[in-house]
Amino acid sequence: MLLLQLLVNGLQTGALYALTAAGFSLVFGTTRVFHLAHGATFAIAAYAFYALSAAHAHWTLALLAAAAAAMGFGVLLDRAVYAPIRRHEGSFFTLFIASLGSAIVVQNLIGIAFGRSVVVVNTPLSRSSEVLPGVFVSPLAGVAVLCALLCFALLHRFLERTHRGLALRALAENAELVRAYGLEPARLSTLALALGSLLVVPAAALTVATTGANPAMGNHVMLISLAATIVGGVGSLRGAACAGLLLGMAENLSLWVLEPQWSEAVTFVVLFLFILARPTGFFGRAQAH
Repeated sequence: MLLLQLLVNGLQTGALYALTAAGFSLVFGTTRVFHLAHGATFAIAAYAFYALSAAHAHWTLALLAAAAAAMGFGVLLDRAVYAPIRRHEGSFFTLFIASLGSAIVVQNLIGIAFGRSVVVVNTPLSRSSEVLPGVFVSPLAGVAVLCALLCFALLHRFLERTHRGLALRALAENAELVRAYGLEPARLSTLALALGSLLVVPAAALTVATTGANPAMGNHVMLISLAATIVGGVGSLRGAACAGLLLGMAENLSLWVLEPQWSEAVTFVVLFLFILARPTGFFGRAQAH
C-alpha cells in the first residue's frame, strides 16, 4: 500500500506544482523575463493567507488577501523594476539580476516579520482519514486537484475566448505585431505578471495548510517552476502543467526506493534526461537556426 499512498501524495503535489509552473511559464512565455521572483510571489501569498488565518479571518477573506498580495507584488515588480529596465533597453541578464535581488529582499523581509521557523494553518480539511488499509487521504488532496483543474479551465477560456487573452498569446509571438494593432505591450506585460502571480495563490494556500511555509520556500518553488517549464516546453502552458504533475509524481514515488533527502534531486534527474533526449520538452517547438 506504500506505493498507492505515494501515488496519492504525488497527485496532490503534482497539482500544486502544475499551478506554480504554469504561472512562471505564462510570464516567461509572454514577456521573456526570467521571473526569478515567482517563488517570492508564492511565499507572499502563503504568508498573507497565514496571517489572515492566524487572525481568525474566514478562509475566503484570507484567500482574497493572498490573491491581492500576490497580484499586487507582481504588478509592482513589473511597473517599478522590469518596465524601467526595459525602457532603458536593459539586457536579459539585467532583468534576471533585478528579479533575483527582489526575491532575496522578499525572503528576508518575510523572515524579519514572521521569523524563520515553519508556520502552518490548521484546518479540519487537513486531517487525513484511512480510505484503504494503510492509505490515508486528506480532503485537501481533492481540493488541490479540483483547484488545478478549475484554474486551468478558466485560464484556457481566458486565453482562447477574450481579446486580452488573444493579445497575450500574440505578445508571446511578436511584440511588434501587437503594437501595430494599437495595443500596448507594456500593459499586456503587467497583465501577464498579474495572472502568473494569481495562479500561485491556490497552491500557496494549500501548501501552508498541508506542509507549512517558511521564508525560503520560494527557492524550491522557483526551481520546480523552472524545471517544469523546460520539461514541458518553453512557452507552453499545457506543457508546464503536465511537467509539474510529472515532477510532483516523480518526487513522491522516489521515496519508494530512496531516502527523503534525495527526492528533490529526482526533479533534476528528470530535467537532465529531458535535456538530453528531448530538449524541446513535451510540447516545445524546435527552433530553426
